[in-house]
Amino acid sequence: MQITIETNITAPLDAVWQAWNTPADIMQWNAASDDWHTTDASVDLRPGGIFSSRMEARDGSAGFDFTGEYTRVKLMELIEYALDDGRLVRVEFLPMDDTVTVRETFEAESSNEAEMQRQGWQAILDNFARYVEGGSARSR
Repeated sequence: MQITIETNITAPLDAVWQAWNTPADIMQWNAASDDWHTTDASVDLRPGGIFSSRMEARDGSAGFDFTGEYTRVKLMELIEYALDDGRLVRVEFLPMDDTVTVRETFEAESSNEAEMQRQGWQAILDNFARYVEGGSARSR
């Protein structure tokens, strides 16, 4: 089953792209709720390149690595990757006037309900939009 989420961001495409792909930025926005955070991130943005984000509960009770390999990259337009568990993800960057739509399509995993997965990924995407629109990404 595939799930698609999206958000519209009022920012230049280059700021959106940079914030999505820069480890220091990823560590600022990559969490579904305030009680989680990303403590480390790495990006090798090219087909065959590896990415990783270490996500941890702020109270130290849990954590996991979100990792995979890029399979397709079209600068400022598209990123596709395979997660370590084999699921595929497609991220599109669609500029229109003064906004950019970021659309993610991912294969659902089987251990959690699809709606819970959709909500979690959407919360992270909404966090990303707030971060970019807040200007933090552009001031780097």
